[in-house]
Amino acid sequence: MFMVGTLIFVALFGGFLASYPGRPNPGALKPLYDGEASEPPSWKHPFGTASVGYDVFSEVVHAAKYTLYVGFVATLITMGLAILVGSVAGYFGRATDDVLMRVAEVFLVFPTLPLILAFTRVYLVAAGTTYWNILGINVPVGLTIVIAILGAFGWAGNARLIRGEFLRVRELDFVKAEKALGADSKRIIFRHVLPNILSPVIVVSTLTVAYAILSEAGISFLGFGDPNAITWGQMMQESFIDIRIAWWTEIFPGLAVLWSVFGFNLLGDGLADALNPRLRE
Repeated sequence: MFMVGTLIFVALFGGFLASYPGRPNPGALKPLYDGEASEPPSWKHPFGTASVGYDVFSEVVHAAKYTLYVGFVATLITMGLAILVGSVAGYFGRATDDVLMRVAEVFLVFPTLPLILAFTRVYLVAAGTTYWNILGINVPVGLTIVIAILGAFGWAGNARLIRGEFLRVRELDFVKAEKALGADSKRIIFRHVLPNILSPVIVVSTLTVAYAILSEAGISFLGFGDPNAITWGQMMQESFIDIRIAWWTEIFPGLAVLWSVFGFNLLGDGLADALNPRLRE
């Protein structure tokens, strides 16, 4: 909780913590104009400066909001599809279950990363605008496309888990009693079965956040991310060529990814223990 809370705090209040604005604001390159490019960590620049002239600490802080955007929105899409497919397959069973699980298996055996890279490149080239203005907030189009693709290709494994939980809960006495009383399928699924499997859903959601953050970092590091949204993976991709002379430009964004992914994984493990009724006893 502390690690995740720190990430959320930095994402929300990064504008007050960072000494310089984030790119593409020209003020982000002030260290370059001051002759401070490629400087190692110091009191003035805790994470050093890059060869192109930006303050690494400020960029890491500003990139935190994009990390949360990727993690939460991709998880929302992934878990929404997983709950929809898993609940329908697990509750109705038979032919419906067979068809939906065969579709899920197709997504499971696809080489996900090459497909994500191909789709990302196509959509980034085809995108006609850089940002969408939603309620006064500039949302990066390219990063949103990456998120949508991650969610569209990442639901299958979670759907199988939710299906298994539905198969278990639907055979319990209270569900059979509700059916005997004439309740329709919609009421049984959303009022009785789904609330009783929220524990594993919550745990899997936290792990999915970590997977989404790590996946986006990998995609950006390979050069397929959104160049207009400075993420930690994008920073590592830009600085990789200078790693021998400016190691700090690569290490600190990497440590930020490690901190975030490790934090959400630990949170998932902790929730699994806390929400397990057998361990509570």
